[in-house]
Amino acid sequence: MDLGILVTNDDGIYAPGLWMLVEELQKVGQVIVVAPDREQSGIGTAVTLHQPLRVRPVKPLIPKIKAYSVEGTPADSVILALGMLAENKVNLIFSGINEGANLGDDVLLSGTVGAAFQGYFHKLPSIALSVASWENVHFDVAAKLGGLLASKIMAGSFPQGILLNINLPNLPVEKIEGIEFTRLGQRSYADLIKPGYDGKREYYWVVRGNPHWTIEQGTDIGAIETGKISITPLHSNLTGNYEASLREYLSSLPRELRLGGALA
Repeated sequence: MDLGILVTNDDGIYAPGLWMLVEELQKVGQVIVVAPDREQSGIGTAVTLHQPLRVRPVKPLIPKIKAYSVEGTPADSVILALGMLAENKVNLIFSGINEGANLGDDVLLSGTVGAAFQGYFHKLPSIALSVASWENVHFDVAAKLGGLLASKIMAGSFPQGILLNINLPNLPVEKIEGIEFTRLGQRSYADLIKPGYDGKREYYWVVRGNPHWTIEQGTDIGAIETGKISITPLHSNLTGNYEASLREYLSSLPRELRLGGALA
């Protein structure tokens, strides 16, 4: 039986990175594309709950590939694909290839990673693929990597129920310095608020400022900065490692709560 592969993204159904990935993946398995009808960058794991979702089949850029556009988020696309649109079993989910990196703290905002999380929640191996550039992007390298990973999964040599966030430097394959398994780094922004007026009322744009990168060895940001491919395993447990210190600091809360005391 063919490996069933779902491909989605947050850049929209006709994004070039998505179709370069599909071109490689179709050599390995049976591909279905279900993706947002427009760019959904920064939407994270959002799911549409308060309005209907509309889906339409679209003409694929590669023959014989079933493709659907969704008036919704990347996460919506995966939910609809797994619950309704995929006629055959899906064994693997790819989200991407994203134009621009998804590194460090950005993974919590990324629609690319948000879509992959839906596969992870269904205990399917899920891979978010991004290239760290918005210009002259080397999608071909990321697509080839996606095909190699899909082949390993088809061979049964890949852990099930795993989520990988993969970022590639925007380099030709011969200039890439290797692959590094990493943890999330820190990448923060000074968000800017730009007010405006449309003739009826005021409005505001939230604009991302220039990022501040904390370049540290062992992190995804550090790997990209040294010309390496970063592979970061992710999971949904966001619990920090402060349990012992918090337990001591807040040990009096139950007594204070019963007595109506201050909680500060």
